[in-house]
Amino acid sequence: MKQLYIAFTFLLTCTMLCAQNSQAIRGAHTFEMGTPANPEGKTILVDGQGVIVDGHPVIPVMGEMHYSRLPQQEWRRELKKMKAGGVTIVATYIFWIHHEDEQEGVWDWSGNRDLRRFVEICQEEGLMVVLRVGPWCHGEVYQGGLPCWLVTKSLSEEPAPNGKGLMKDYYKLRTTAPGFIEATAKLYNQIAAQVNGLLWKDGGPIVGVQLENESRGPWPYFQQLLALAHKAGLDVPIYTRTGWPQFSGHAEFGKILPLYGDYADGFWDRKLTDMPGDYKKAFIMKDTRLSAVIATEIFGDNQSTQMQKQDLSYPYLTCELGGGMCVSYHRRVNISGREAMPLCVCKLGSGSNLPGYYMYHGGTNPFNPLHTMGETLNSRYTAGNDVPVMSYDFQTILGEMGRPNPISWDETRWVHQFLADWGEELSSMKVDTMSANYARRGQFEFRNDYVRIVNEQGTASITPIGMQWEGLTITSTSLQPLAKADGGLYFIALPNTKKHTLTVNGKKYTVKPDATLTIQGKKLTVLSREKAHTAYVIDHHMVYGQGGILYPADGQIMEETWVTTKDAVDVRQLKQAGKPEARISGNNIAERQPDERTFEQEAAVYSLQVAQTDDDTFLEISYQGDCARLYANGQLVEDNFWNGKPMQVRASSLRGKEVELKILPLRKGTPIYLGPQQRAILDATEGDYLFSLDSIQVVRRITQSL
Repeated sequence: MKQLYIAFTFLLTCTMLCAQNSQAIRGAHTFEMGTPANPEGKTILVDGQGVIVDGHPVIPVMGEMHYSRLPQQEWRRELKKMKAGGVTIVATYIFWIHHEDEQEGVWDWSGNRDLRRFVEICQEEGLMVVLRVGPWCHGEVYQGGLPCWLVTKSLSEEPAPNGKGLMKDYYKLRTTAPGFIEATAKLYNQIAAQVNGLLWKDGGPIVGVQLENESRGPWPYFQQLLALAHKAGLDVPIYTRTGWPQFSGHAEFGKILPLYGDYADGFWDRKLTDMPGDYKKAFIMKDTRLSAVIATEIFGDNQSTQMQKQDLSYPYLTCELGGGMCVSYHRRVNISGREAMPLCVCKLGSGSNLPGYYMYHGGTNPFNPLHTMGETLNSRYTAGNDVPVMSYDFQTILGEMGRPNPISWDETRWVHQFLADWGEELSSMKVDTMSANYARRGQFEFRNDYVRIVNEQGTASITPIGMQWEGLTITSTSLQPLAKADGGLYFIALPNTKKHTLTVNGKKYTVKPDATLTIQGKKLTVLSREKAHTAYVIDHHMVYGQGGILYPADGQIMEETWVTTKDAVDVRQLKQAGKPEARISGNNIAERQPDERTFEQEAAVYSLQVAQTDDDTFLEISYQGDCARLYANGQLVEDNFWNGKPMQVRASSLRGKEVELKILPLRKGTPIYLGPQQRAILDATEGDYLFSLDSIQVVRRITQSL
C-alpha cells in the first residue's frame, strides 16, 4: 500500500510539473498581428492554444451585442448585465448602412449609432471590445449592411469614373475592385475616427477587429482589407475572420485568426423539417471546428468539415455559438434556452479556448422610412431570408428588451464563472480523450447527451477529475466546479443525481446540497441548483439575491427582476381578420412575408391604450396566427413571426401615441417550418386558419439595491 501511495504521489508530481511546464512555455511562439501592449505595458497575445493576457493564459467569454440595435440609454445597464453573465469581451457589428445609406458622404454617428460612446461605456464597465467592421456584415441586415448608394453603383451600366469599363465592375462588391476598395477605405477611416484613442495600444478597450464575414476570400481581398485597416489606424492586438467557409486558394498564415461557430438550428435552412442536416452534430464533441450547416443557403448543403492543415495551427476560438436563433418567415425555430450550455460544453470539451456567442443580447432594428432594415428574400447581397422588419430578439441569453432567458442565462454564466477561475489551467490542457458525448482535458471531464428535439431530457456538465487546489486533489462525477470565492471552493449539484460525493486526497465524502465541508482547513461548499440561481461572485465574494440579475453599480449591489403585473391594457377591436392568400415567391419553397397591403386588407386590427409607458414597462402580446405588427402613430415599432412565443414591446415607444395592433391569421398548409408544439396547435385548429389574440400583459423591470 505504501509503495502504491509513493507511485501515486510520483505520478501526481510529474503531472503537476508537466502542467506547470506547459503553462511556462505559453507565449513562447505567438502570432504577430498588431501592437500587443497598452501604455501600462499590459499585453494581449495569441499563441497556438489561445489568448494570453499580461502573461497569463485565459479563456475569455465573448458575447455579441449591436449598439445600433439598442436604445443608447440602455447600453450601460445591458453591458453591466452581460458582465454579470460572465462576458469579458463585447463583440459588435458596425453596420455600414446604419451610418451611411442613401446619400454618399452623409454619415450619422449620433444617438443609438454613437459607436464612440458605446465603446467608452464598455471601457468604463471593464469590458474589452471586438469591432466587426465589415464591409459586409450580414447580421440579417438589409443588403448585409452595404449602403444603398453603393449597391446602386454596383448595378450601374454607366461608364466607370476611371474611363475603364462600367460602374458595376468598378464597384463590384466584396472584391478588390477599385471603387469598392475606395469606399471601404472611407468606411474604415470613419470608424477609426470614431474610436480614436480607444484602441488597446492607446489605453482603450478595443482589442480586436474582424474583417468581412463569411467569405471565401480569396486572400488578396483580405490582404487589402487588412492593409486598409492598418492605414486607417485600426492597430489592434488581434485580427480575425469567420473560419467558414474555408478560403479558396492560398492564405498567408498568421495574419488573421479564423474563428468558428455552431448553431442548434438555422433560420436560413430551406428545409421545413425538425433538425435537418447535421444540426445534431453541434451537440457532440468532435475534432473538427467547421460546421456543415452554417449559411447553407449561401454555400450549399455539402460543405466540407475537413480542416486545412495550416488552420489547425491556429488556436480553436469561436465567435458564433448559437446562444439563440433568429426567426425567419419560412422557418419559425423555437429556442428554449437549453441549447446554449451544451453547445458551450461541447466546444470546451473539444479543445476550444474561447466561447463566443452570437447573439448574446438581442436587439431592434432602427426604423427607416425608405426601406426595411431587415434582410428580405429579395434584398441584394444577403442570403435571402425574410426576417422581421424591426425585431432581432434572437431568442438568446438576454433578449431584445434585455430580459434574461431563465435557462440559458444561469446555465451559461455558471460555466463562465468556472472559466474565470479555472481558465488559466484549462487553457493549457489539451484534449486527452474524446468521444461523441465525453471528453477529458487534463483535470476536467466534459459530458453532454442533450440534443434539441432529439433528446431534450439530456444534460451537459463539467466535472473535476483530480483537480488540484491548495494541496487538495478533488474528484467528483456529480458536482460541477463553480467558483473560487471567500477563500474556498463552490460547486453546483448536477441535476438528476440523488447522491453527491466528493473524493478529496483519496477519501470519499458524501455531501448534501447547500452545505459546506471543511477539509484540512479548506472550505468546499455545494450549492443546490435552486440556490445557484441566486448566487453571483462579486469581488471574489459569493453574494445571494432573490433570483434576479446581480451587478455592482455606484458602490451598491443592484438586483434586476422582471415581474408580470396586473395592470390592464385597454383593447378595442377595430376590424375582423380576413383570409390571406398564398404569397409564393418564384422558385422559393417558402412564402414571402406579408407586405403592408396584406396587413391593411386581411389583418385583424386592435386599438391599444397603455397607461404606463415609462422605460421600465413592457408589453407581452400572446397570440396565435401568422404574424403581428404594432404601430404607433402609424409607424411600425415592433413585429413578430409567430413561433409560440409572445411578442415583446417597449411601452416607452408608445408614449403619447395612437397605438394599433395588427394580426394576420395563419393558413393551414402554409409552407413554413413550425416547431413540434406549434405544428400540433395548427393541425388541431378547426377550419382553415389559426387565429387568436390570447392576452396582453404588462411586465415591469424592477431594479433595487440589496
